[in-house]
Amino acid sequence: MQSERKSIRYAAHGEARIEGAFEGEALLKNISITGCCIECTMYVDIKPNVEYTIEIIPETIANIGRFELTAECRWIRVEGYSRNIGFIITTSPKGKLFQRYVDYLSWRSAS
Repeated sequence: MQSERKSIRYAAHGEARIEGAFEGEALLKNISITGCCIECTMYVDIKPNVEYTIEIIPETIANIGRFELTAECRWIRVEGYSRNIGFIITTSPKGKLFQRYVDYLSWRSAS
């Protein structure tokens, strides 16, 4: 799967919310300009090939505000007690915050 990606995924430590799909917050595992992966330990009402609005809450140290992405679910994997959900990003209404976050993660991974 990693070799099929067009853009490098950067490890993230932020949170993600998808209203109506699950209660509470989930962990944003990684993100790139084209996709992201979310991990949660609760039931999720998410279906592949459906678009969702994801609120991204970057880690505090990034000093970047919350932003939303529209993304289509591509896959769901159950691993033990957690679920990993892969998305392809279709739109970013607040593109500047999104780009700043990806730039920050790129810089952090290079350090």
